[in-house]
Amino acid sequence: MSYRVGPVDLVPEGESLLVDSKDSGATEDIAIFHAEDGNFYALQDECTHEVASLSDGWIEDCSVECPIHSSTFDLKTGRAQCMPATVDARTYTVNVVDGFLELDI
Repeated sequence: MSYRVGPVDLVPEGESLLVDSKDSGATEDIAIFHAEDGNFYALQDECTHEVASLSDGWIEDCSVECPIHSSTFDLKTGRAQCMPATVDARTYTVNVVDGFLELDI
């Protein structure tokens, strides 16, 4: 299933957007990130270590740092890169179609 999020300029480079599960039909909230490499990536929004929104985290290169305990996750793979998180985050595919972001649920 594909969910049209909105125009690409909705998420400026270095920023993120929270996609609410109620709007998208997903089973969980999803964070879309516009990484410094110019690409869009999506991860489950909830940090795998403790309840915190990754969309509130800090983006550097192709990683996001959790705003609570500083765990970082690779935006391309979801891999937990440092403690205290030890479980990888789920990834989702984001496509740009005719200037719009589409999220594969």
